[in-house]
Parts: sequence; structure tokens; C-alpha cells
Amino acid sequence: MPASSEARLSRREGLKKQRLSVAERSRSKVDVARMPPLEEPCSGLPATPGPQRSIYFWNPKDHPTRLGPEFFDQPGVSLARAFLGQVLVRRLADDTELRGRIVETEAYLGPEDAAAHSRGGRQTARNRGMFMKPGTLYVYIIYGMYFCLNVSSQGDGSCVLLRALEPLGGLETMRQLRSTLRKGASSRALKDRELCNGPSKLCQALAIDKSFDQRDLTTDGAMWMERGPPGPEPSVVAAARVGVGRAGEWAQKPLRFYVRGSPFVSVVDRTAEQTQT
Repeated sequence: MPASSEARLSRREGLKKQRLSVAERSRSKVDVARMPPLEEPCSGLPATPGPQRSIYFWNPKDHPTRLGPEFFDQPGVSLARAFLGQVLVRRLADDTELRGRIVETEAYLGPEDAAAHSRGGRQTARNRGMFMKPGTLYVYIIYGMYFCLNVSSQGDGSCVLLRALEPLGGLETMRQLRSTLRKGASSRALKDRELCNGPSKLCQALAIDKSFDQRDLTTDGAMWMERGPPGPEPSVVAAARVGVGRAGEWAQKPLRFYVRGSPFVSVVDRTAEQTQT
């Protein structure tokens, strides 16, 4: 075969091999693209989540967050209403967390309010928490044996009484605390709706005593408040406060607020509900 013919044949074979190589690479890319994703190893255990899925890298927008000073710095009435739906958290010494959604509050409006402990502007060692910055706890004793939990609001001597919670977490611990602390306790197990449906019951269920007086709810390590889960605004009933019959005209002012229809409220006012439908 002449040299020129051999050269032409060699070039044709080289071009053929080049075209085959390109085609093979193209098929490989297509095959890889069509392959199903690799399956997780069948170890019987879930795959370890990456940092973006870890509970230690949670997104504040998707999880409850501790309420700060700006939330509490508002007038008593608006704060009492704003509390409804928020979550009160109590951390015990053994790190057990007790949680409850606030469903009932009462506002006390300072010196002008005849039912407030600060009426007339009087300040004592007992009610000092009412005159401290918004978010300060004011805990007092009634009947010489029961505690009530209040949170100071905007304005000297103003605060909000927490009257009832819907228990969310640590219910069995709440039940044990109530059974241990309530006076004249019977052997009957308390129902969920009976655990925190009153200001003193709330304190018993969360092991709150006078030692919490004047603590800062925005920084305390044993108790704080978190924003409630997203959802529709609760229907709120405004009614007269409970147990302030000697406060004259102030006894009838609609300064108690509760979530309509909640079975965890301490006292339901049917008349107020009918007029506010």
C-alpha cells in the first residue's frame, strides 16, 4: 500500500476513535443524571442530621423564643391581653421544665386602682415589685398560705396577675406538686384542667413561692416566658375581676381577660360573654 494511502487510513481511524470517545462520555453523563439517588444504609438507625437540622442550630422564627424587656414594657391592660396565648416556663432544680399557656389574667392599674396593692401610691417592702421595671415578678401570700404571681407592667404600681394556665408540659410533675402542696388534699387525682385554673393553683403546680418575688422574668434562669406558637388570635372576654368586691366601682371594671371557650379558665362570666358576642 502506498505511503499516502496508509496516512489517510490512519487519520480516518484516529477520527473514528475520537468520535467514539466523545459519544461514550456523553452517554456516561446521561446515565449518571438518570440514576436514582443513593439509598441510606440500612443500619436500622436514622441518618445523623447535619448541622442545619440539629436542635442546636434552630431557627428563632420556627421555635418559641424568650420574651424580652420590650414585650413587658406596655400599659397594664394591653399587657394583660398580650399575655394570653404566651407560654410560661418553670425550670425546676433537676432541670425538669413545666410549661403552660396563659389563658386568664387580671390587670391592676396602680395608685388610682382601688383594688390594687399599690392604691394611693403606697409603697411597702411587700409590694416593691409593683414599682420595679416592667417584667419584674411580684409574688404575695393570701390567707397566710397561698401564693399569687404577678408581673409588673408599664407605670408605677401597675402589674398583671396570672390567673390560669393551660398545662402543656410536665403535667405529672404538676400533679405531684399540687397533691403535695394543696391543703386538705384528697386521694383523688387532679384532672388536667384542675392543675392551674386559679392563681394559687398555678403557683402550687409550678412550685412558685415568695423566693420569686422581685425576680426579673426576662433574665431569670428558673422562670421565663416564651412567645406562644403561631396561630389565630384568641377570642378574648373582658370581665370583672374576682375577689375584689370591696373596691367600689373598681370591682366592676372589666379588667380580667380570658380566652373564650378555654376549659382551663378559673371563672367563666356568661353575662360578659353574651354582651361581647
